[in-house]
Amino acid sequence: MIAMSGYVIVYMLYWCRQAAADLSEYSYSMDECYFHFALSIGFFCALLCSMFFGTEVSDGTIRNKVIVGHTRANIYLASLITTFTATFLILSVWLIGALVAVPTLGFWKMGIPRLLLFLLISVMFILVYSALFTAICMLSSNKALTVLVSILLFLGLLVFASVIYNGLKEPEMINGIQITQNGIEMAESSPNPNYITGVKRDIYSFLVDFLPTGQGIRLWQLEVTHPIRMLVSSLFWTVAVTAGGLSAFKKKDLK
Repeated sequence: MIAMSGYVIVYMLYWCRQAAADLSEYSYSMDECYFHFALSIGFFCALLCSMFFGTEVSDGTIRNKVIVGHTRANIYLASLITTFTATFLILSVWLIGALVAVPTLGFWKMGIPRLLLFLLISVMFILVYSALFTAICMLSSNKALTVLVSILLFLGLLVFASVIYNGLKEPEMINGIQITQNGIEMAESSPNPNYITGVKRDIYSFLVDFLPTGQGIRLWQLEVTHPIRMLVSSLFWTVAVTAGGLSAFKKKDLK
């Protein structure tokens, strides 16, 4: 939480300075920077969960919970709730700390209903992160490996979602700009061979909304067009990963 508070204050004050120094007609707003946390909150969740529960599992102290009578289901779900609560607190630090920019950037232009929708989507995809990293921690007995796998999983999902999203952002037409001896000259626009169309575009769009990292990119870019699909995808991820992780944890040899 301390790390996140330092991060958000530095980031928001940077935006305030940019807004004060820019003499162009470009208008800076709170909307553009308020949801930047969506790209990094998964990293905080991965690090927190793997360090905390990775220590408990690798040191064998988790066996004490079984010895005193707690069921494995209770242990697993308690770990999930703890991870989600801690990540939510870290997220809350950003949401509150970002208000330092209000005197310069003003309040949100998107309106309260859309703001609340974005925040609900945020809460749901940090629940997905919590489910993913809790499963890794509960099933791994090596703390170092747990930390490595959790962080690499987050980075892998982020890169994958970024590649798909960048593919969707390819323009349909390429501007006909040519550099000649006479300088820059304009020519006729031509079709972009990298532009994605048809069913492939629908699949790409679905994957971005389906992945928690893709949802983070959508929020960051303020491009939430299918909120219901995003919320249902987060719910599916959470239930599926938790059910699979819990089933495997019940069979795990705690030694």
